[in-house]
Amino acid sequence: MAALGDDIIGSSGVAPFYKVTNADAVSIDAPENRKGDALRTWVRSLSGFQKEALVRSAKTGETWRLVSDEGPYLNGYDAAPCPLAFLSCGMAASFMNEILALAKIKGIEIRKLKLIQDNYYTMKGSMPKRTMVGGAENIDLQVEIDCDLNDAALNEILINATYASPLNGLMRGQLESLFKLGKNGTELPTAKVAELDGALFPDPGNHFAKSEAEASDLDLMEPVGPTPKKDVVLGTSAAGGSMASEQDRRLNIGAVAVMREDGIKEIQQMQYSPYGTSFRFLSSEDGRAPDANSLISAGIGFCFMTQFGRFVSMLKLDLPDYRIVQDTHFSLGGASGGTGKAGEADSIETHVYLETTESDETAQEMLDISEQTCFLHAFCRTDLKTKLKVVRV
Repeated sequence: MAALGDDIIGSSGVAPFYKVTNADAVSIDAPENRKGDALRTWVRSLSGFQKEALVRSAKTGETWRLVSDEGPYLNGYDAAPCPLAFLSCGMAASFMNEILALAKIKGIEIRKLKLIQDNYYTMKGSMPKRTMVGGAENIDLQVEIDCDLNDAALNEILINATYASPLNGLMRGQLESLFKLGKNGTELPTAKVAELDGALFPDPGNHFAKSEAEASDLDLMEPVGPTPKKDVVLGTSAAGGSMASEQDRRLNIGAVAVMREDGIKEIQQMQYSPYGTSFRFLSSEDGRAPDANSLISAGIGFCFMTQFGRFVSMLKLDLPDYRIVQDTHFSLGGASGGTGKAGEADSIETHVYLETTESDETAQEMLDISEQTCFLHAFCRTDLKTKLKVVRV
């Protein structure tokens, strides 16, 4: 099946990821910082399933430009990582931040450290019947480590580190996402999804195009090649398979993280199901590469946007242009931020801007179904645990 739209990412000649040097001129600002870090994420549809995000953090003051695509399973061009890759890589980076920070606090030398993480999601039901629902499952985390701690002390530190991650706030408990809806420049009430108090934010429109890149000698993201194959229960690999009108499938996105000698985390994303290309991410908390919270926030926005594209493509609806402004709020890390507490987060707050000739009721349904089928909004409303395995190396 032919890919949808044009390969704007692949043909642009622009670095896929970069730090934005003129965020104020672009007019993206960070939300009020009420917990420790507050991030505003703009996402727009480029063509087909290709999307562009700008993410600004109140804590770092930095703004990152990131792009996402889908592979053949969604008739995409595979020009950039899928949305779920961003959350997996951001989560692995966040876990590594907390493990290393906690070890430093306790005066423990870690000689080798590799994280091998698996995230799982489900998609079940019928799109024509509007019963399709996205789900999220518990995370598997294998820690390969060389240090002098005994098994019991090591297990305790690693478990505490996963709780200390700011992402813990989205995993633990059940957070209902909040939304505002705009159609053709006019605010509409939401139908089924919970409505956010306050006015609809201004539509960012084409302000994305104003962003300018900071020069960098780092390849912040690049394809590695085909992901090594493994069996995944209810896994899928067929071209266009994620567009089937009736589904009962399971997704598995992996992340393998190590710390380079220069202090930057190198994370390889694994696309096990739906099967596809593996991409390498760089992440850092010092401004050299996107920080963990920025990757996580972009992933949530990208995933939600994909569901709009999937719904309207499957039902042949008119939606030539759509954008979101998403706010995420995280506490500081329990170890990296020195709070000594488990990570916390607030509900995701998203403003949606649709350009469509469809009715107001159909615009509301686009939002409802996109939330209902979004894996990462399911991640937020599901109480999830991290299953830990330790391997000494």
